[in-house]
Amino acid sequence: MQIVYRAADILEAHIVSGMLTANGIEAYVAGHYLQGAVGDLPPLGFAHVSVADDDVEAAMALIREYESGANQADEHAADGGG
Repeated sequence: MQIVYRAADILEAHIVSGMLTANGIEAYVAGHYLQGAVGDLPPLGFAHVSVADDDVEAAMALIREYESGANQADEHAADGGG
C-alpha cells in the first residue's frame, strides 16, 4: 500500500477514493479519526488515500487528471464563470 493523495479534508479524500474506485482501483481513505481529534481547528492534511502498490501508477494518472480538471474549474471561475 502506498499513499497516492493527501487531501485537504476527509470529504476530498472520499471524492478521490470514489473516482479511483469508479475506475477499477481499490482505494482506502485514512485519517478519519485524526481529523476528528482536532475538532474545529482547520484541517491539517490528515486525510489521505492509499492504493495497492500495483495500482500506484494508474492511480497517479487519474489523480493528475482530477487535479488538472479542478485547476481548470478554478480558472473558469476566476474569469467570471458562465
